[in-house]
Amino acid sequence: MDFYKEWLGIPEGQRPPDHYELLRLKRFEDDSDKIRAHYKKLNAHVRKYATGQYSVQSQDMLNEMAKAMLCLTDSERKRDYDEGMGREFPPEQDAFGRQPLLDILIRQGKIERSQKSEIEEFADRRGLSHRDAVVQMRLVDAESAAKALAQQLGYSYVDLEDVLPEDSALDQVPRMLVKQYSFIPLFIDDDRLMIAVIDEIEHELEEELRLRYGVPVRPVIAAPRAINQAIAKYYAPGMRDEVEAPAPQPKGKGAKKGDKAEAKGKDGKKAEKSAPVKKSSKNVEVLTAEEKQQRKQMGILLMCLSIMLPMFTKVFFNMLPTLQITQPWVGQLWMAVFVSAPLTIAYVLLSYWKPLKGP
Repeated sequence: MDFYKEWLGIPEGQRPPDHYELLRLKRFEDDSDKIRAHYKKLNAHVRKYATGQYSVQSQDMLNEMAKAMLCLTDSERKRDYDEGMGREFPPEQDAFGRQPLLDILIRQGKIERSQKSEIEEFADRRGLSHRDAVVQMRLVDAESAAKALAQQLGYSYVDLEDVLPEDSALDQVPRMLVKQYSFIPLFIDDDRLMIAVIDEIEHELEEELRLRYGVPVRPVIAAPRAINQAIAKYYAPGMRDEVEAPAPQPKGKGAKKGDKAEAKGKDGKKAEKSAPVKKSSKNVEVLTAEEKQQRKQMGILLMCLSIMLPMFTKVFFNMLPTLQITQPWVGQLWMAVFVSAPLTIAYVLLSYWKPLKGP
């Protein structure tokens, strides 16, 4: 007996029927109240057969209808089910009219829609972007996540192993700036400065680069690891001369006076007067916030070692009675702490930590 036809009035055809046909709904019905109403009506009808010779078949159909109702009233599961049946949804957009990154990854088949809420919770709990969240959860590799972000932002994606930045572009920005904002200047193309970035470019950086290069900035997306490797490669300490921030362009009469002063500077003598101004930093090394923290920790370690190492010889001497007899002079080495500690502390405070007071 065809129970679908006899009990529910479903015409002959696909068995088992899809969820919509099973609950006697129009295809892709989105009204949850109507879905539940149809389910309750059919549930009451099928329960009439719960006793008697068809009790097993009745229970199986009741379970099947319950599963169909639960699927169609769960928005995420319903969307997956409808897409599997060929339904096309318009792409979702964020507040800026862009398609969310997670939806892009879903469309690409990198993640399942059922994983979306889990990813969002993970990102919110740890303060991460969705791009970083899918990578840390090992759902998507860093390169695929970066490509999806580029698609979301409307940027190009670049593999830095395939692109060689021009020295003329690299020389215009200091190491401190590229480390602070995690970017690599590539070259000027079509009167635009192309830079590789990890995420959207910040307004402060965009304005800074526009002043330095005199052209608009166009970002391209690269994987975070590729950016960090490129910074280490092209901006190794001492590899490039530190360039100063560009001065604002003077206007009106002030500009003419500035031009005359510059012309006089080319003669020689007056240029010498302006040279010391550039050395106002007194050769103090400029460090990033991360480097300052590392140097501070290293300074504390050096001061501790200057005390602990000499004192360790006394502990070592007291633990070996034979040494006290054969080499009694070892027991006096701990007194070196009165020399090592003051010298080390003075060096750290007056020299090693001096850049920490800088900008």
